[in-house]
Amino acid sequence: MITRRTILLGGGALLVLAAAGGTAYYRVEAKSDGSFEVTHTEAEWRALLSDAQYAVLRKEETERPFTSPLNDEKRDGVFHCAGCDLPLYPSETKFDSGTGWPSFYAPLENAVETKQDFSLLLPRTEVHCRRCGGHLGHIFNDGPPPTGKRHCLNGVALTFVPA
Repeated sequence: MITRRTILLGGGALLVLAAAGGTAYYRVEAKSDGSFEVTHTEAEWRALLSDAQYAVLRKEETERPFTSPLNDEKRDGVFHCAGCDLPLYPSETKFDSGTGWPSFYAPLENAVETKQDFSLLLPRTEVHCRRCGGHLGHIFNDGPPPTGKRHCLNGVALTFVPA
């Protein structure tokens, strides 16, 4: 017989396991003071970015899948941060994840930072631009070799510079 106590204990155990599993993600720690090289007031960010870019980069929203033309971008080049133009991901690490968002298995060195994101109850690894702090997306452990990581990014947070 399932009792209230069994449900509460089972739910607690699931939360502990989920939290422990989240620590296995690839991590590049954010700066301890939360400061970034490129900073603007909220009014300046609103003037610099489109409404969609502002919503994702500054408010950590997520674009709808299969809406970004960068999801189908296959040319050689580099994907940059739409907020500060920092080069983030080389095209050779991009792959088709079938999720509807541009996906990469690795960033350029010293391009991104991560933090734990608890917005959906279970911990996820959020990835952001290390120079301006703009939200890019999330990192999952279901990517291809050589890293096994999937950096699932919002296309609106990126620009593409062909080689």
